[in-house]
Amino acid sequence: MSEVLDVTQIPHFQRHATIFERFTSLKVGEFFILKNDHDPVPLHHQFDAHFPGTFTWDYQVRTPGDFQIKISKSA
Repeated sequence: MSEVLDVTQIPHFQRHATIFERFTSLKVGEFFILKNDHDPVPLHHQFDAHFPGTFTWDYQVRTPGDFQIKISKSA
């Protein structure tokens, strides 16, 4: 399953929980595209802490105001 999760329309305090929920619902090999208005570096660090070795993080678009990251479940 793949889809775009546009978090720009989600209140800031709900974003990370929504993203983590989406990731945990994935099966191995599935992915989603995270769309954000800024580079979510702190979120990447949280993924490293909570899901070590189980995801890939690949930028698809990396321009001011538009960041799209393909987050895949790898294990």
